Amino acid sequence: MAFQKKLCLALEKHPTYPGQFISGLESHIKDRNQFKNCLLPCTPIRSEGSRSEKMYFVFSFSQSWSLFKCHVALSRVEGKAIAPANTQQDSFLMQNVGTFGTNFPRLIVNQFKWLDRLLDSQHLVRKLMQMLSVSPVPIQHDIITSLPEILEDSQQSEVARELSCLLKQGRRLTVPILDALSRLDLDAGLLAEVRQSAMTIVPSVKLEDLPVVVKFILHNVKAADAVEVISDLRKSLDLSSCVLPLQIIGSQKKIKSQVQASSSMSQVTSSQNCVKLLFDVIKLAVRFQKDVSEAWIKAIENSTSVSDHKVLDLIVLLLIHSTNTKNRKQTEKVLRSKIRLGCMPEQLMQKAFQNHSVVIKDFFPSILALAQMFLHSAHPSVVSFGSCMYKQAFAAFDSYCQQEVVTALVTHVCSGTETELDISLDVLTDLVVLHTSLLMRYATFVKTILDSTQKLNPCQIRKLFSILSTLAFSQRQEGSYIQDDMHMVIRKWLSSTVPNHKQMGIIGAVTMIGSLELDPFTLPISVDSLSFQLSTLLDLVGFCCEQTPEVLALYYDELASLIEKQKGNLDLQLLVCCRFVNKSLSVCPCSSFLFPVKSLFNLDEDESQGAIAINLLPLVSQSELGRVTEGAMSPICLSPCFRLLRLYTGEQNSGSLEEIDALLGCPLYLTDLEVEGKLDSLSKQEREFLCSLLFYALNWFREVSRAFSAGSGVALRSRVQLLLKKILQVATLILPLTFQTAAEREAGSPLAQLQSYRPYFRELDLEVFTVLHCGLLTKSVLDTEMHTEAREFVQLGPAELCFLLDDLCWKLEHVLTPGSTRRVPFPKERGYKDIGFSHLCQRSPKEVAMCVVKLLKPLCNHMENMHNYFQVILIQNQGAEDEPGVNIQEHQLMSSCYQQLLLTFRSLFAWNGFSQHENTDLLRSALQVLADRLKPGETEFLLLEELISESFHYLLNFQQSVPSFHCAFILTQLLIAIAEKPMTGWKKEKMASLAKQFLCQSWVKPGGDREKGSQFNSELYTVLCVYLEHTDNILKSIEEISSVGVPELINSAKDGCSSTYPTLSRQTFPVFFRVMMAQLESSVKSIPAGKPSDLSEFGRLFVEAFLKLAMPLLDYSFKKHRDDVQSLLKTLQLSTRQLHHMCGHSKIRQDIGLTNHVPLLKKSLEQFVYRVKAMLAFNHCQEAFWVGILKNRDLQGEEILSQAAEERDSDEEDSAESPAEVPLPRLPAAMGDSVETLVLTPRRRGGQPRL
Repeated sequence: MAFQKKLCLALEKHPTYPGQFISGLESHIKDRNQFKNCLLPCTPIRSEGSRSEKMYFVFSFSQSWSLFKCHVALSRVEGKAIAPANTQQDSFLMQNVGTFGTNFPRLIVNQFKWLDRLLDSQHLVRKLMQMLSVSPVPIQHDIITSLPEILEDSQQSEVARELSCLLKQGRRLTVPILDALSRLDLDAGLLAEVRQSAMTIVPSVKLEDLPVVVKFILHNVKAADAVEVISDLRKSLDLSSCVLPLQIIGSQKKIKSQVQASSSMSQVTSSQNCVKLLFDVIKLAVRFQKDVSEAWIKAIENSTSVSDHKVLDLIVLLLIHSTNTKNRKQTEKVLRSKIRLGCMPEQLMQKAFQNHSVVIKDFFPSILALAQMFLHSAHPSVVSFGSCMYKQAFAAFDSYCQQEVVTALVTHVCSGTETELDISLDVLTDLVVLHTSLLMRYATFVKTILDSTQKLNPCQIRKLFSILSTLAFSQRQEGSYIQDDMHMVIRKWLSSTVPNHKQMGIIGAVTMIGSLELDPFTLPISVDSLSFQLSTLLDLVGFCCEQTPEVLALYYDELASLIEKQKGNLDLQLLVCCRFVNKSLSVCPCSSFLFPVKSLFNLDEDESQGAIAINLLPLVSQSELGRVTEGAMSPICLSPCFRLLRLYTGEQNSGSLEEIDALLGCPLYLTDLEVEGKLDSLSKQEREFLCSLLFYALNWFREVSRAFSAGSGVALRSRVQLLLKKILQVATLILPLTFQTAAEREAGSPLAQLQSYRPYFRELDLEVFTVLHCGLLTKSVLDTEMHTEAREFVQLGPAELCFLLDDLCWKLEHVLTPGSTRRVPFPKERGYKDIGFSHLCQRSPKEVAMCVVKLLKPLCNHMENMHNYFQVILIQNQGAEDEPGVNIQEHQLMSSCYQQLLLTFRSLFAWNGFSQHENTDLLRSALQVLADRLKPGETEFLLLEELISESFHYLLNFQQSVPSFHCAFILTQLLIAIAEKPMTGWKKEKMASLAKQFLCQSWVKPGGDREKGSQFNSELYTVLCVYLEHTDNILKSIEEISSVGVPELINSAKDGCSSTYPTLSRQTFPVFFRVMMAQLESSVKSIPAGKPSDLSEFGRLFVEAFLKLAMPLLDYSFKKHRDDVQSLLKTLQLSTRQLHHMCGHSKIRQDIGLTNHVPLLKKSLEQFVYRVKAMLAFNHCQEAFWVGILKNRDLQGEEILSQAAEERDSDEEDSAESPAEVPLPRLPAAMGDSVETLVLTPRRRGGQPRL
């Protein structure tokens, strides 16, 4: 600056300045090198050893000014110096960079940056904008980026609009324009306009320019419009067009040459880098701009349509979760909500990991934390999403991340939480199938689960050994140490005396055998080695199990399950199977037993006497009495061994069981079971022997029935139905033996007591329930001449139907988790809950649901039969089910069938798996079956909402025939489960009407007694809650019950009830009271709380509205309807007095919010007084208007003391003043009865009345 001042003074003193200086400058810069030197930065120095003012210029690449810039800064030279520079620039516009890399246009533009002042800046800017329109792109880039350093403040808005227009015209200058705009100081309106211009080019901008555009938009967003801007931005951003899918690149590799393929891969790498830069920009905005983070979450949350959600949303939520800790909880909440609603399916996450793994890898800690959290969720969609996150992270990331994923999964398994354990093992199973070689690197981590097997159930042990076996035998060298460890653990368990350890050893060994037999040719071991390992394992298990029948039975069951699931070593299994089955089926000579041997339950009575029979009594005698001979079979192994034989035979004969179908109707060697009246004479040993004998017989029948139930022949199915009757017959024989005395036998309920022994019975497979398809079967009975002698109808009776439905409900309640359940955070230790479901647990809930959906048609048939049955009873008995004509035992059995049918439907449709997107088709299939009952053949193309509506109406038809309140309760829950997909207004109305109908119905048992008890009260509580929650006006409904039902109950007899609400009795009154109070409390809480000033504000508005609209009517109605007018004014006066008390209250409390409304309120009250006086004058009775003094009181009605003291002083000074309150006046006789007038107080000044 000092040099510039000296230069300016020196030039000003020169006589020929500035003319000669300008001409000399023009001639000097004609030489390109000299012009270049004038443009380059330089530093003035003195000559060494000289004190003169003579200066020299040394070129420097610092922030120093150039010689030309120094001259341009001179006020008298500025305009004339710019002209030759512009002339030179015009000559350089179409030329390339010089020989030595000199960019003259850029150097020329740099001369005008950061100047202190410009005499004619408008001319300079116009010249630059003109050059901008004709210059090449590189020069345009330099000019635009230099504008913020050249422009004055007054010019920025105009240039910003021109740049905004230029931004819309082309895409080549996007980056420099936005860079320049971001450095300009723009007002809010112009900034919004420019930001909108940038927003319009987002969908079409180049990928490499996209980060700059997004940065500009996010950097200039304001808190007020952040949500709107972010919403528009997320709609415009489409990552699917940013990255070329890897599948396309893979196909290009096969088609193109190596050079072209490498070029394509470099293109993908460049695209991924641009996307990473884009998310780096978003990350910076999220970290340092609080409004952006919250607005982005809100924008995603406000998006409701499933199609509106993109991969971008998921990545941004992960980014916010990993970057902004303050919004982490909110991010998790939004993500869980979107997953539950199906807005973020697993396919979306898979696209994110496959196409943008470079970006997502930075968020790996958040991905791991979210996946761990999702596995704790009670919602199946969230749990599935968390497991998918683990699998995608393992497949997409590097070895460090893979190790962390495996470690997290192993931690879940070792945590002991059952749900986490199952999901984690399923994830590891998928990983070992899809990425065997990758997971093999971390087999050591997986193997550590063997140290924490104490809390694993049999199904989990099976999954664990399947994983380890796949790893052990997938590679020869790497898996050998896993094989050794597995053999060691299995041998240790099998050698243990603890039954649980032996059980785990058998399951582990059979699972390991299954892995070896899966495909021997794909294993990296020889066939001889494979056969040796198989024989070694089988010999080991057989040797360790042969002395313990319970363990041997488990071994047979596991081998049978192995055959059922996959192709096993059938020859070895045949040896094991036949060796024992032949012994059990051989005829045993009668010897000394506790009871004589008798052949019973022969379904083939017309067969010859040489038919086979099951030697059950001899086997039980040998086992129970300790007379077991060498090589004899224990009766415990009989049913498991038959199952193994059946599955082996079916495997060998393509599912046909003709070779062993004689076992379906063959008799059993038992004893005479007519023990009625003899039980008390039996010894304890004899009773226990008979009980064990019948238990084994029952298990045999159950195993045989499930073996042949899948047959399609009429004769075969009729035998299965007869076998079901035998099962019920044996069950009724068992129960008397379980009671010690005759009194206990009479008091016990046969069906109820049998449920406690259910875990000891053989499990029925889901295939057994195909018997439900049988409506009416026929069996031809032929005579000796092969002519049809008669036709015997074999139908599935109520007892058999109830037996099958009860078992089906038991299974569904175990495996299909309802959506309303909540996981207990710290569950109590309890026994193995899968006892009795060992085969069912090997199927997924979806597989079970698919089986039940296939049974819906016969189930609908049976439920419609139940409906018709009870409808006939109602018609015959005129709606009274307690008439003598009702068969109580049959009624109870049919009611039980009806109840089990409703429970089956409820368990299916309340399954939380239907909330998952992948199960939508299954839900549609189930609903289509129900809807087809109303519209046969018209439901194929109906929308899901229409199917829900039709299904809801179909089930609603059963409301008139439910025989008990328990059935009504189940039907209510079933309809709620249907209606919640989703719940609409008309469904709420129907639900409220249904619940009210059940509450207003008298529920009487067939014997004539009213239903009551704790279960009835609990169900009544739920139905009453449903009614009050779904009714349109909850307060009106509560008022109706309180004002109608309760008085009726009070006036009824001691054991009576309300006539309107028969369910309201003295026993159920606490239930009604508790529900109504709880609903009333929640309803009141939902009413928004008002402010104290609302009374003053809205009270004034009401008075003003009354004066404007009501008083003109009262003027003309007073004479004809004086009583109504008087009553109306009297009631209104009470309200105006309360408003007057509010004014006094505001003065006492000195509440500014209240005091601000006092002047206007008092003015309105005063206007009301005068308006009433005017009305009386209009009707010629103004003498009825008296004026009195109204005391100031607070809200409680207490007189304000300060006002009272003033009035006492006033009374002493002027005794003629009116009393504190004037008696109420009466109208003249001609006007009728008295009316209370408004009481007024005189003003302190002016003499006019006021309130």
